Amino acid sequence: MKSDIIPAIRLTIVCLIFFAGIYTIVILGFAQLAPNKGKGQIITQNGKTYYANVGQSFTNDKYFYSRPSAVAYNAAGSGGSNKGPTNPDYLKDIQSRIDTFLVHNPDIKKSDIPADIVTASGSGLDPDISVEAAKVQVKRIAKIRNIQEDDLQKLIDQQTEKPLAGLLGTKKVNVLRLNLALDNIK
Repeated sequence: MKSDIIPAIRLTIVCLIFFAGIYTIVILGFAQLAPNKGKGQIITQNGKTYYANVGQSFTNDKYFYSRPSAVAYNAAGSGGSNKGPTNPDYLKDIQSRIDTFLVHNPDIKKSDIPADIVTASGSGLDPDISVEAAKVQVKRIAKIRNIQEDDLQKLIDQQTEKPLAGLLGTKKVNVLRLNLALDNIK
């Protein structure tokens, strides 16, 4: 028994020193090389500070809607709903989101609604939506803000982020940046 306990205690001490000390310092060092020294993507506009890399709730019809969140956009409690695609509660939530979206966007057919505008991400904090999810909302926003649809399409194109190195990921639009740019249109 003594031959098992001593190596276990040594391994525990080594892991404690490595993961609580060395690993933490290395990650902190890498963060210092990142933009804004690892403190997130901060945007300041009209005296307000926003974090562009954390999803935020936009449900006002004059704005582009954000992706739903299973954690009510609480960054301290990041996580998904953990409900499977056949879970009755999950399906009820999705149908409710679809119905709400259709009420606010009556010109859209149910089959034209992109999945990401009615489903939460794995973290519940995704700040981005697909380009299609942004474009499907153009008619509603154009009508409410009395802006030409073509101008909104151009704004979406300007705010579209391309895949990393042209290969990794898909085109996406940061909802916060898009809505802040939308507010700057006169």
